[in-house]
Amino acid sequence: MGARVPMPSPALEPGRRPASRGDRVFTAGLMACAIVAATVVLFIIVFVFWESLPALFDVGAHRFVSDSSWHPTEERYNLLPMVAGTLLVTVGAMALAIPLGLASAIFCHQYAPAVLVSPFRRLIQLLAGIPSVVYGFWGLVVLVPIISQWQPPGASLLAGALILCVMVLPTVALTAEIAIAAVPTELVHGAAALGLGTRATLFGVVLPTARDGILSGVFLAIARAVGETMAVLMVCGNVVEFPHSVFDPVRTLTANIALEMAYAMGDHRAALFVSGLVLALFIVVLVLANARLSQRTARA
Repeated sequence: MGARVPMPSPALEPGRRPASRGDRVFTAGLMACAIVAATVVLFIIVFVFWESLPALFDVGAHRFVSDSSWHPTEERYNLLPMVAGTLLVTVGAMALAIPLGLASAIFCHQYAPAVLVSPFRRLIQLLAGIPSVVYGFWGLVVLVPIISQWQPPGASLLAGALILCVMVLPTVALTAEIAIAAVPTELVHGAAALGLGTRATLFGVVLPTARDGILSGVFLAIARAVGETMAVLMVCGNVVEFPHSVFDPVRTLTANIALEMAYAMGDHRAALFVSGLVLALFIVVLVLANARLSQRTARA
């Protein structure tokens, strides 16, 4: 019987090297950073929930949807008008930002002359870096008077949606461009070999392949729009009521917190934390929806 040949150790297999001490330290550092980030997020959620408990117990969760209006000094805590204002402003902004951002990404990647690509991309990046208070100030002194000439009072749902559209447009455009650029060139060349034109290749091959990245950018933009405070506070009118048209003033949850937290006490303060909890739930729903959509696409 011949001698038994020992099996090679995994560390000695071709193409594999044992992890060096530097690699192990780097991996441990990344893990520590991830744990810290997750801990901070969990701490914020737990803190907001803990501060909301007095209102949830003393006032009652049902009163945040059943009271006649929002007047904390009169012990009325209806959040539905502000929830509606938040959702309507966000929906209006995304209805404009998604087609504009996607068109910008397609133009920059597919149709723009080479001399314009870099300046156009820098312009979009510049929009992403402008502080929100600057957008709000511009909307207050320029956009609101224009809308007021058309339909008073000017500070309205429409103004908020337009401002948010400009603010989230760079997020949609830049992420969509990255997703389109990541499409394998083999797919594009294969479509060309089959005789497909530019438009057919774009809508039949490129956009379906880049769908996950585009949708991730859309969800990120929605989260940005839901959480925006200063700009919508300056241009939306801050009236706590259900809007009947796009020209009616509204108040969002974020604007309500910013306006009233400085002097709120007792159940009023806790009710504002309930508003923050509702916003956190919005973001959680967006994250779960994005994850579910990505998993469904991966299985397909």
